[in-house]
Amino acid sequence: MSDSATSERQLPGDLAIWFFIIAELLVFAIFFIAYGYTRTKHIDLFNAEQLTLNRNAGALNTAFLLSASYFVVRGVQGARTGSRSIASWLLAAIFCGLGFVVTKLFEYSDKIAAGFSLSSNIFFTFYFSLTFFHFMHVILGLVILAVLWRNARRGFYTPDNLNGLESGASYWHMVDLVWVVLFPLLYILR
Repeated sequence: MSDSATSERQLPGDLAIWFFIIAELLVFAIFFIAYGYTRTKHIDLFNAEQLTLNRNAGALNTAFLLSASYFVVRGVQGARTGSRSIASWLLAAIFCGLGFVVTKLFEYSDKIAAGFSLSSNIFFTFYFSLTFFHFMHVILGLVILAVLWRNARRGFYTPDNLNGLESGASYWHMVDLVWVVLFPLLYILR
């Protein structure tokens, strides 16, 4: 690789978003480590309670978030090439994100109706804490995507003006990455 190609490479978006993303990932990592440690102390309880979770809802939410990330990537690619379809891709991502929110709310409703809460046991303390913390990140991600969509509709993003779009996209991908770890951790791994 030439020196000029190496020197031109940089993180997408603003450096500040990367400090924020790293800080958020560290917080989630601490949660995941605490979950793993606690799970080793209560294996039978965690295995039994894990079976009460709706894996289909978790898988559907995984599909929603992966699809949303795909659409965000297509929007950024469109902006890099000067395409006019940026807003359409971002709108598709927003709808997928909303699909995640609706599915998660139904899942929470089902658990609460069945008598489960944050204080039911240590598994559900982790389940509700981890998934709600992630849920709030999805909500923030949707707000960011809505702002990006509005800006894209106004023609704000061009091949020479990608910083805000790439920053928002990077945040959304962090939200997706966390779910890709969280879903198997809570719903699948035994």
